[in-house]
Amino acid sequence: MREDIEAIGLVELNSIASGIMTCDEMVKVAPVVLIAAMTICPGKYISLVGGEVSAVESSVKRGREVGAEFMVDSLFIPGVHPQVFPAIMGTAKIEEIRALGVIETFSAASCIIAADGAAKAAEIQLTDLRLAQGLAGKSFVMLSGDVSDVNAAMAAGLELIENTGMVVKSVVIPRPHMDLKGRLG
Repeated sequence: MREDIEAIGLVELNSIASGIMTCDEMVKVAPVVLIAAMTICPGKYISLVGGEVSAVESSVKRGREVGAEFMVDSLFIPGVHPQVFPAIMGTAKIEEIRALGVIETFSAASCIIAADGAAKAAEIQLTDLRLAQGLAGKSFVMLSGDVSDVNAAMAAGLELIENTGMVVKSVVIPRPHMDLKGRLG
């Protein structure tokens, strides 16, 4: 993760046009780094920003105001865990998959919140974090570690989003089959 990024924020809208306008307002209102601005399935738009805590907070607040009519979800995470970015970017190094946990959500924001909480709660490795591309608007995070750590991480991540209505399904696979492990890396 970039060392100058203390916090991240994301606004997820169900309008592409409104998403582009909202993104523009988010980067104009505060000195943030635009990490991602893109369409996601099914016709949604996300704006992911990073930077100093107060700047990101202001940016997300403005994004929520501008995009309110089309808001699907949003997040603001000060002190984001350093494993989150590599998992989103698909650059996480997978050392070994002992137990595998998967959290599937209806929004990109809720998935990132769960992933960050899971990584902060136990000694696990975020192996992948997919944000709605080709997933009909859903997102998922996969994590690996010892069974007890995966269970603890999953519980912590799910606790953060359990009352949002965004959880689709979560599973823990204690010993994934070798063929499955080969498809995850």
